Amino acid sequence: MTGSPTGTAGLGLDPIPRRAWLALLVSTIVVFLVVIDISAVNVAFPSIRKDFEVSPSELSWIISAYNIVVGALLMLSGRLADSIGRRKVYLPGVAIFGLGSMFCALAPGAGWLIAARVAQAIGGSITLAGGFAVMLPEFPPTRRGTAIGIAGATGGLGAVVGPVVGSLLIDVFSWRAIFWLNVPLCVLVLFLGPRLLGESRDPNATGRIDPVGVPIGTAAVALLMFGIVQSESWGIGDARVIGLVVVGLALMPVLLWRCRVHPEPLIQLELFHYRSFASTNLGVSFYGLAFTAGFLTNSLFLQEVWDLPVREVGLALAPSPVLSAIVSPITGRWADRVGHRWLLGVGCLSLALSYLLYIVLLDSQPQVWSVFVPVSLLGGLGVGLTVATWSSAGVSDIPQAKFGVAGATFNTLRQAAYALGISVVITLIAAAGEDTTLRGIRWAYVWTASAYVVAALAVMLTFPAGSARDRATAS
Repeated sequence: MTGSPTGTAGLGLDPIPRRAWLALLVSTIVVFLVVIDISAVNVAFPSIRKDFEVSPSELSWIISAYNIVVGALLMLSGRLADSIGRRKVYLPGVAIFGLGSMFCALAPGAGWLIAARVAQAIGGSITLAGGFAVMLPEFPPTRRGTAIGIAGATGGLGAVVGPVVGSLLIDVFSWRAIFWLNVPLCVLVLFLGPRLLGESRDPNATGRIDPVGVPIGTAAVALLMFGIVQSESWGIGDARVIGLVVVGLALMPVLLWRCRVHPEPLIQLELFHYRSFASTNLGVSFYGLAFTAGFLTNSLFLQEVWDLPVREVGLALAPSPVLSAIVSPITGRWADRVGHRWLLGVGCLSLALSYLLYIVLLDSQPQVWSVFVPVSLLGGLGVGLTVATWSSAGVSDIPQAKFGVAGATFNTLRQAAYALGISVVITLIAAAGEDTTLRGIRWAYVWTASAYVVAALAVMLTFPAGSARDRATAS
């Protein structure tokens, strides 16, 4: 595998044009609203369960259905964005996400809410596949880490707004207000997008979609993720779970063969010849097993073990994302200069240590500001070092024309890992007792810490040394 193609220019840190900053503004609004949605739904989980009187495994579909649909459609969305045009695909995705959010807010029952989350996920898959691709072409290659770092800082701010404002909205109104919050932000993006976003696409793409590879790939991802999610309610040894996973895995070699022989494949396998791209996909798969699962575990712990009011839960969860929002843009600039390997490795180890300290220091007696919040700041540092850095690492050596499909491939693995991680921690917590117990929470923390350690080892051992500029110069 190569670190960078010979056609990549080894330039210095070029100035960033005004148009690039405006494009970044629009794309970061979408990052902001998507992160708000994810973090606020985690806080609202117990409130929604009480409102609809359903079991935790049933309600987990509010999170899992979103992850399954996003994971299944990401590669197709990225392929369409590169072929048809990033802006042409991206803005309708924002509109679908906004409509899905509105239907979530109006949901009369759990089934309606899950269906609305599916609609929201269709828009989410498009915005995730096209978000960086619609903005990054405006930036010089040597400054893309800075752009993604700022987007990561916005994500950190969204993670602050999600628990804090979300908990206040739940306390004053209800959990429905969380979804209403997305609607005006989507309208703002739809107003600004046509004015501030330039159009770009893969000049070599024909616009044709593989009629065999697309349904095979979509079905393979959907079956695997559906089997993973259902394992928490059916049992991991259930014949239906095993059947879904076996069929999904059996379709993968067929998909890979099709991608090798078709001129417009769903997955462009040559992307994995870039060592940075292959390493990022390996590391982020383990990182994803811990990331969303860890946040959900913290929310359940604070609300159901310590029995804290939802407003206090929001305040307890806020300091960590505040720190990550401060650290993330600084990390982006450092990634442009020195590379991604050690930033990602140290960040993952910092996150692992925070969850190990939770296991050792936390007990059934609330210690919010004396223990939980100080330890969470260590995790906030880790998130600031990693959450946006993974994305910039994945495209650090990728040609501009391939941004859409590269980002979609990367995010498909991450979304699948999110779904698996949530399923695992819900299963571990449920296995420890009918109610959420400290024992079950500690099992979930062990899982989370272990996944972060493996992610750190994977990226430190396999990611190429130096910055993208260094590797381009060497090539």
